[in-house]
Amino acid sequence: MKNAAFIYSQEQQSYRFSSDHPFNQKRLDLTYDLLNKCNAIQNEDLFTPRMATEEELLLIHDKDYVNAVKLASIGELKTSIATNYGIGTDDTPMFPNMHEAASLLVGGTLTAVDLVMQGKYLHACNLSGGLHHGFKGRASGFCIYNDSSIAIEYMRKNYNARVLYVDTDAHHGDGVQWAFYDDHDVCTLSIHETGRFLFPGTGNINERGSGKGYGYSVNIPVDAFTEDESWLHAYRTSLREVAEFFKPDVIITQNGADSHYYDPLTHLCSTIEIYREIPKLAHEIAHDFCEGKWIAVGGGGYDIWRVVPRAWSMLWLEMSENRIANGPLPEEWLQKWQPVAPIELPTTWEDSLPIYPEIPRKKEISEKNALTVEKALSHLRNEMRKQKGSF
Repeated sequence: MKNAAFIYSQEQQSYRFSSDHPFNQKRLDLTYDLLNKCNAIQNEDLFTPRMATEEELLLIHDKDYVNAVKLASIGELKTSIATNYGIGTDDTPMFPNMHEAASLLVGGTLTAVDLVMQGKYLHACNLSGGLHHGFKGRASGFCIYNDSSIAIEYMRKNYNARVLYVDTDAHHGDGVQWAFYDDHDVCTLSIHETGRFLFPGTGNINERGSGKGYGYSVNIPVDAFTEDESWLHAYRTSLREVAEFFKPDVIITQNGADSHYYDPLTHLCSTIEIYREIPKLAHEIAHDFCEGKWIAVGGGGYDIWRVVPRAWSMLWLEMSENRIANGPLPEEWLQKWQPVAPIELPTTWEDSLPIYPEIPRKKEISEKNALTVEKALSHLRNEMRKQKGSF
């Protein structure tokens, strides 16, 4: 069995709302080129994404909604109807061929799923995916079709898998959570900036699932201005405990890169170092609980020049067990992209610290986050105690 597969195609750039929209898939090219300049991707590990079929889209989405997206793709959906489906908004405007573009992103994630679940690769990565705000019958937050939700249902249907979904985007993974809120075969863990200040405003610790799914939705909303140490404490504590509680067959991670201080849409204060650590633990969990089965998708990330290429490259480098993300970035990459970048590019894998002034409330924020983690995991710990007591 081979180690890691990378799903990539220039056609993934077709998911493009407008030239000034913050969701900019140029970040895929920047990341792929950085990895290429590092000689970190081999041709044998590259796979072209396929288009998701309508039947696959309907695993999660309503037929009426898919039909509306198709009409929007050819400019035949009335604006008054489009807004009922969450498209034609400032966040998720209509664009030509949007159905095909969104279906390709879903198909990329399904390509990754099949490579892993059929035992061809241990791990697979589709950075064009991670569109976690898409709902059954509505687009939301830059997301048309929800590739992660479709992939999870696809794995359940075709591979009878128990799936752990881990979302480290700064925005709550609401679309995936609600899709499986009453399901005990899917566990969702989302670590995100509190919804008091940030879209979509959900992801409170008391959102724990319902019915048979109670206890299988775990949310860790961290405070604005959270820094590396506190963020990583929340991540390491929760992921290990959730995995021990749920015992998944496969892990799918959503790797939004928008918790960094430089990100223009969020209010967290992490550095690039959390993106070195996030995939390390995911990798461990995959091997400890899932015989290595790990699928990774992208997500948010709106500083496409300074943050996303390094963060997503670190994900692939960990996945492919290539530990080269230290010291200077490749000079060839800098020479290619600096002339077209609107800001000065970093010259090293590491951030040149400090990147922001000292946070005066650091101790208070860290203590509050630690308490949030304890509260969010309390029901899991109680359940684990009950299980141990029954033997």
